[in-house]
Amino acid sequence: MIITLEENIDAGARGAINDFLSSRGFSATAVKTQGGSYVVCIGGREVDLREVHQLAGVADVHRVTDVFKLVSRKWRVRRLRIDLGDGVVVGEGSHTIMAGPCSIEGEQQVRETVEFLSSQGIKVMRGGVFKPRSSPYSFRGLGLEGLQMFSEIARSKGMKVVTEVLDASQIGSMMQYVDIFQVGARNSQNFSLLDELGGVDKPVLLKRGLSGTLEELLQSAEYIYSRGNEKIILCERGIRTYERSYRNTLDLNAVPYLKEKSHLPVVVDPSHGVGIRRFVPAMAMAGLVAGSDGTLLEVHRCPEEALSDGAQTLNFDEASELFRQLGELGKLGLLGS
Repeated sequence: MIITLEENIDAGARGAINDFLSSRGFSATAVKTQGGSYVVCIGGREVDLREVHQLAGVADVHRVTDVFKLVSRKWRVRRLRIDLGDGVVVGEGSHTIMAGPCSIEGEQQVRETVEFLSSQGIKVMRGGVFKPRSSPYSFRGLGLEGLQMFSEIARSKGMKVVTEVLDASQIGSMMQYVDIFQVGARNSQNFSLLDELGGVDKPVLLKRGLSGTLEELLQSAEYIYSRGNEKIILCERGIRTYERSYRNTLDLNAVPYLKEKSHLPVVVDPSHGVGIRRFVPAMAMAGLVAGSDGTLLEVHRCPEEALSDGAQTLNFDEASELFRQLGELGKLGLLGS
């Protein structure tokens, strides 16, 4: 059960609500987010929701049987729209492209990519500065100095910045340079990191784990939401299966399922999902048709020279054509399906 509290509820009414819940065996957790104040109730015996609604200070109440509560669509039917400012929105009714290189490699690369994306009307640029790599000998990013440079150049063109955070200790130093914190597949169940991101007023793009179930993804989102941050974007990026013909198996079933179960925006990452450049456009378009709210793409001037993930990265010409195709698909009325 989720209780939505009135905006100006006083301490006496809060105490009465807690006493009511305790007397009926509920474990109650207070949650305050950017959108409101709630009480998440676990356990307890059957209760008449009308009785709860009549309590002073209660604005609304919903019975939610899912193990994930706050991210469930059973209590919040209207889908979340995340406003990044400057007319950039992620969520229902829009399809947001987030494109850029796997790794930020240097100033010239960033300037070239920003100029290209800007010319294409893309408003959100992705790029990694802290890179979790399978091998400790691979390029692992330019760190905070690289992020500062990336952010300055991107924002000079009115572009929003998406980059991955690896550890809770990095959040404070990254805050002023990031518009969306990305949690990568390897950190999808790093609960201490998720807890800390729940305490910031910045959107979080949460990727599905390499072998994670959809319920586990939603439970990870619940960690962030329950700490106070409801600005969460779910990302299907492919999962590890027995198939070895491509890098991962992009689970497009996840898109309509997640949109049915949760009110959070859902985006698709076909670059990691298939891992083969020539297949990325087809999977990107399939993701849009499946109902995704956005597409995360890896783009580089010369993928053959990229320091990471070149095999799945589109060059500028390929990316330009894909942007056009996605735009044409969007005109068919598929957004928000």
